[in-house]
Amino acid sequence: MTDTHKLFGTNGIRFIPGDEFDLDFVIKMGLSTGSFFQGNNIIVGYDGRISSPSLAKAISAGLMESGKNVTSAGIVPTPALQLTVKNSFYDGGIMITASHNPPEYNGIKVISSTGLEISRDEETIVEGIYFNQKYSRQDWKSVGTMNSNTSVIVDYISSILKNVDIESVKKRKLKIVIDSGNGTQSLSAPFVAESLGCEVLTINSHIDSNFSGRGGEPTPKTLDMLSKYVVENQADIGVGYDGDGDRSIFCDENGVVFWGDKSGTLVAKHLIQKGMKTPIITTIATSQIIDKMASDYNVDVYRTKVGSVDVSHKMQELDSKFGFEENGGCLYTPHIEVRDGAMGTALLLEVLSTDTRSLSTHVEDLPKFYQSKTKFSCPVEFRTSILDYIHSQLDEKSDRTDGLKIWWNDTSWSLIRSSGTEPIIRLFNESDDESELENINRRCSTLLEEQIKKLI
Repeated sequence: MTDTHKLFGTNGIRFIPGDEFDLDFVIKMGLSTGSFFQGNNIIVGYDGRISSPSLAKAISAGLMESGKNVTSAGIVPTPALQLTVKNSFYDGGIMITASHNPPEYNGIKVISSTGLEISRDEETIVEGIYFNQKYSRQDWKSVGTMNSNTSVIVDYISSILKNVDIESVKKRKLKIVIDSGNGTQSLSAPFVAESLGCEVLTINSHIDSNFSGRGGEPTPKTLDMLSKYVVENQADIGVGYDGDGDRSIFCDENGVVFWGDKSGTLVAKHLIQKGMKTPIITTIATSQIIDKMASDYNVDVYRTKVGSVDVSHKMQELDSKFGFEENGGCLYTPHIEVRDGAMGTALLLEVLSTDTRSLSTHVEDLPKFYQSKTKFSCPVEFRTSILDYIHSQLDEKSDRTDGLKIWWNDTSWSLIRSSGTEPIIRLFNESDDESELENINRRCSTLLEEQIKKLI
C-alpha cells in the first residue's frame, strides 16, 4: 500500500464532506468498492442528511464506472438495506450514513453479499485498491446501469414481523412512545409497532437533516423528551433511535432511560427461556450483567472489539442467534445478524408480552451493576500515546483487546478507548458498588484530563 492511512473506523468511513474529503474521494471509493465486489449488482441507500443524496449519486457514479449495475433504494434505515442485500440478488450494497454523528458528518458503509458489513480484512483490501489506484475502470460500452427499488422498507417491516410473536404482543395491548430522532426509523418503526397492536405515539418523527429534535444519538441525556412523554401519556415503554435506525435505547414506564446492556440482556434471557442455546456475542464495553444472567442458564458469552462489524462476524463464525451492544445495537440472526433498532424494539415488546409485569420490574430483576460513561475531546494523533501512558502507570490487570480495559477488582472495571468515528476518547466504568464506581471514574477522568491537557 503506497499510503498507510486508515479509512475505515469502528463502523465504516466517517468524514465531513467538503472538509476532510470531497466528492472526488467518494467517486473513487465507488470505483474502489466496485473493483472489490465480485458480482455486478449493487444497491445504494442513504440517510436523511443534507449531503446524503449527492454522496449517493457520487458513489453510484464510481460503481457504474467500474461496471456495476446500481439500484437506488433512496432513504432507508441501514438494516433495511442490509436485509435487502441478504435476501435479494444483490452482490453487495453501500449505505451513505454517519449514523449518530452530528449533521455535518457523513459516511460510507460497505455491505457484503451476506448483508453484513465487510470484514476488517476486506476493509483493508478496499483501502489497498483505493490507495494504489487499482481500479477496474470500464470503457463506455461496459459501464453499469441505474435503476431503483421501492420495496426495501416494506420487505424490511415484513421480515421483522415474521420473527416475532405477533399475536402474543397484540394481546398485551401495549402503549409505546417512539422517538425516531428525525432519522430513518421514522419510516418503519411506527408501522412495526402498529402492526403489533400497540398504541403508538411519536415524537421527532419526520426526517430532518439537522436532527433538530434532539440530535442523532440516543442517550439517557438526549432522551429527556421521550422520558417526559412516556410518563405524561402513561405509556408502557419508550424507544429512541439513532440517525440511520440501527440502534435503539429504551425507557421504562417511569421515564427511566437505560443503556443497551439491560435491554440486550432482557432479550437474551427471553430467547434463552424460549430454547436458544447458542452463544451470546457482545463487546468488551458491555456490562457484566449478561455474564451473570447467562451463567444461570449455562449459556456462553463471547466478547469482541467495540463495533457491530466485529459482533456480526463473530456471530456468523460461532453460529450465534443473538448479539448486542451497550450502545443499543441488537442483532438477531433469524432476521439478520446486523444491529437493527426496529428488530430490537419488536423483541423487547415480545418480552413484555410474556406476562403483565412492567418494563421496570423486568429491569429490576437483572443483576445489579452501576455504570458511568464519559467522553473527552482529543486530537486523533495523541490518543494512542495517552492510552499507552496510562497503561504504563497502572499495576492492575488490564486488557488491550480494544483500547485499555482495567480490572480494578473482580467486579469493577474501566475501559478507555479511542472512538472509531469521532476525535474523542470514551471512558466506560462499571462496578457492583456505587461508591467504588465514583472512585474509579474520578481516577480515570483525572488521568485522561491531565494527559490531554499536557499534550495539546
